[in-house]
Amino acid sequence: MATVDPFDRITVEPGKCGGKPCIRGMRITVRRVLELLAAFPDRESLLAEYPYLETGDLQQALRYAARPRTSLGRRRRSPNPQPLSAE
Repeated sequence: MATVDPFDRITVEPGKCGGKPCIRGMRITVRRVLELLAAFPDRESLLAEYPYLETGDLQQALRYAARPRTSLGRRRRSPNPQPLSAE
C-alpha cells in the first residue's frame, strides 16, 4: 500500500532560506505564508497579491504549522523539566 505525503508542497533544502520549510521549492517560507494569512483580510486578496501561490499552498502551510511536532521525530520536552543536581 503506497503512502501519500501529506506535505508534498512543503520543501526543505539546506541551502535555501536557511533550511526553513518553504512552499514548493520557492523562496517563500511556511512562516511567511502564515504571516500573510494573518495580514490579509481574505485568501482571495492574498492570492491576487501573490499570484504564484495557490490555495493548496495556503491550506498545506496551515496544516504543516498545526502538525504535532513529534511527527518529525523530535522529542517532546517535559512541561516541568527537573533541574540538574549539583553533586
